[in-house]
Amino acid sequence: MAVDAARSDEGFTSAEAARVMSAACRVAGLDDRDAELIRLGENALFRLASVPVVVRVARGEEYLPKARTEVGVSRWLAAEGFPAARVVDDLEQPLLVEGHPVTFWHLIVEGDRKATYGELGSVLRDLHSMTLPAGLELPSFDPFDKQELRISRAAIPDDDRVFLRKRWRELHDQFGELRFETPKGPVHGDAHVQNLMVNERNEAVLIDFEAFCFDHPEWDLMVTAVEHHSLGWQTDEQYADFVRAYGRDLYDWYGYDTLRRLQEFSMTTWLMQNVQEDQETADEYRRRIAALRDDDAPRDWRPR
Repeated sequence: MAVDAARSDEGFTSAEAARVMSAACRVAGLDDRDAELIRLGENALFRLASVPVVVRVARGEEYLPKARTEVGVSRWLAAEGFPAARVVDDLEQPLLVEGHPVTFWHLIVEGDRKATYGELGSVLRDLHSMTLPAGLELPSFDPFDKQELRISRAAIPDDDRVFLRKRWRELHDQFGELRFETPKGPVHGDAHVQNLMVNERNEAVLIDFEAFCFDHPEWDLMVTAVEHHSLGWQTDEQYADFVRAYGRDLYDWYGYDTLRRLQEFSMTTWLMQNVQEDQETADEYRRRIAALRDDDAPRDWRPR
């Protein structure tokens, strides 16, 4: 459903996202007063105060196919009883509001703990064993699909832009040489532990289906493997729990280093979209782009 599909000329800031969220809520008949921005990343997420609903605003109309995928995946997982985020079923969605796809999700009331890496490994193992239903068409995993948009739109120095495009071409060549031996299946596409929430019933619930695809399971193992082996964001014990639960350590695969470079590149371009939001984000972007320029440098990156 489209509502004034003319795209804003402004950058995608928290202020613009809030304006789109308010317009979408008016179309959906929801009260947006006192809505709270809970995350600004690839999308802006707002928690409504009036009802237990989260409103998800994407950056532009080119993300509409992904929003449709999110809705379809959520409905499939709900039908299977899989522990995952649920779209609000009695609303027509996604909406297209001022050039931004908007979706509405049931709020997950969090419990008193965070998800563990063992739970992430178990959830991914179960997900990868599922069979897609007839009629649910998913794309292949494409580590390059958002990169040009990010690079062209981000408020970064021109020499960074030149470097990132050169690295993009190098990574594309390396990606073309990868050979997978695993069968394809449902893949989350952004499988870090922050995309697993523990609800008030102490259940680990999978969220964020924007990158969901049909491809090799290595793409889901890549995230946690890089966070541990390259960035040191988990303890050895946490990573061992993940490996035990899933049954495989991607670090042992010949293609790990290529996937590491792809993941670090993606993490940097994801962050640079928000360098104008605050100084902390700008500083972290500079830390990451400096590391990309030196492949052997330590990655003292900070989670964002």
